[in-house]
Amino acid sequence: MEPVTLTTERLLLRVPASDDIDTVYAACQDPDTQRWTTVPSPYRRRHAEDYVERLVPDGWRGDTAYTFGVRPLGGGPLIASVSLQFPRSGAWEVGYWTAREHRGRGYMTEAVRAVSHWAFTTLDAVRVEWRAEAGNLGSRAVAEKAGFVVEGTLRGGLLHRGTVRDCWIGGLLPHDLGLPGTHPYLPAPA
Repeated sequence: MEPVTLTTERLLLRVPASDDIDTVYAACQDPDTQRWTTVPSPYRRRHAEDYVERLVPDGWRGDTAYTFGVRPLGGGPLIASVSLQFPRSGAWEVGYWTAREHRGRGYMTEAVRAVSHWAFTTLDAVRVEWRAEAGNLGSRAVAEKAGFVVEGTLRGGLLHRGTVRDCWIGGLLPHDLGLPGTHPYLPAPA
């Protein structure tokens, strides 16, 4: 798929470009980003270059990951990144990080909702999943504000830096965003 650009009330989401490398590098120096996400630690400039110049374009070309750099709609530097990873049984997994100085403003919630809407309307996603290591309260808050239902804890559900860890999992369905699904949904009896 060719990269697309999405807009929201306050944000512009488009593929990161080479002029974003310095911003990505700086944002990924944050200890919390390195602790809770899959970015390498320590994070070197070559990691930002590889991310922007190889990993992101390869994901779009191979239809395995769609990554968006998040910027203010009126212009400015990249403030966050959000991506959808290769689907499992019609479900795409969302992942994200926000530069420390831009957290707490609702940007990531807005970006996650926009990318999820795009997944349902363009990729025919059955659901969008969110996973985070148990204890990552910031990621969980974003997911819940974006409409995800936290469905539980997966024991040993995440391999992170060579250690199997418990993770939270949540799901977002098309009707959670007021959209029709591509298939009928039959919830479990109460």
